Amino acid sequence: MAQTYTATEMLARLVAFNTVSDRSNIPLMDFVKDYLEGHGVEATLVPDPVQDKVSLYAQIGPPVEGGVILSGHTDVVPVEGQNWTTDPFELTEKDGRLYGRGTCDMKGFSAIGLSLVPEMLAADLKRPIQFALTYDEEIGCIAAPPLIRAMATPLPRASIAIIGEPTMMRVVTGHKGIAELSTHVTGFEVHSSLMHTGVSAVMVAARLIDWISAQTEANQKAAPPGDGDIEGANYEPPWTTLHVGRIEGGTAHNITAKDCRFSTDIRNIPEEDIGDWIGRYRAHAARVEAGIRQIRPEARIEITEKARVVGCRPEENGPAEALARRLTGDNAQHVVSYATEAGQFQDGGYSAVVCGPGSIEQAHQPDEFISVAQMQAGEAFLKKLVDDLSR
Repeated sequence: MAQTYTATEMLARLVAFNTVSDRSNIPLMDFVKDYLEGHGVEATLVPDPVQDKVSLYAQIGPPVEGGVILSGHTDVVPVEGQNWTTDPFELTEKDGRLYGRGTCDMKGFSAIGLSLVPEMLAADLKRPIQFALTYDEEIGCIAAPPLIRAMATPLPRASIAIIGEPTMMRVVTGHKGIAELSTHVTGFEVHSSLMHTGVSAVMVAARLIDWISAQTEANQKAAPPGDGDIEGANYEPPWTTLHVGRIEGGTAHNITAKDCRFSTDIRNIPEEDIGDWIGRYRAHAARVEAGIRQIRPEARIEITEKARVVGCRPEENGPAEALARRLTGDNAQHVVSYATEAGQFQDGGYSAVVCGPGSIEQAHQPDEFISVAQMQAGEAFLKKLVDDLSR
């Protein structure tokens, strides 16, 4: 007999799988596949060519074009170093909130969709609903492009993709792009009393980070007023940001550091090209490298692009926006500064919108939660979608 779950019960099952990005998500995906196939829904796994991870796609409804994709990622961010008061991998309900890693970002949306599979099957769908579940969204939206390509041929082409990231069920039609870079500075070790004969990788990294910081400050000063008249003005903040999140290097206080590594993310407003920013940073690093190589030819700066995620662009008369507004009643304009897979679906030829339960303010936090009210709002939204596609 096919297993059924309420949305909260399904969320409890999904949260119980530790799918932090450095782990495999296959146990979770095997559960989802078994659940869907228990209801007679064929589910296809798309394996990563290197890692022990998979994406999944499935379809419910008639084999016709024009359907709607429900897109969600299965990976979550780490909990190490965070002061949780509940078990992050066990759903805890308290005071109208559901606590657990991934409840908000973004297993809540996927749990609601999966719990409604029996209703989808019972409905007289005129256009299909397709599930698209990915991995490694949190480390650069890596899995969406190959999944989009994989599901394009065997499934009838859908028209719309709804990315269920937490928006408090507001209809988000644009978000910033992001590039993630890793910089490795190789210096030359000498006693610090003779530092002029060596190259301190830490101090060179500081010069690069100072440039990164200066760009963000300059962008902030040049930012447009938040009056909505300029494309980037509605973003918070309304400028491109460059940020260093991690740094490590050096061996002792009296040795010029041989190595220093740091990570950078660049989040661009729509009218600025992320590739342009990467090029400017590489050009600055090349100038710095030329100087340090005059001191020691072994010194160098290596910049690795870990990920580049295109932003979501507002669509003129976009069918995804029209559908989401019809289902939610939200007619306000919303954009966000965090990245999602929406732009990648747009690049794949789909009309895309970001709309899901929960608040981004709870994402990545200790004691992450989604409110019961938001779960109910998300469930009402997807039930309306089923009804809409049955007409």
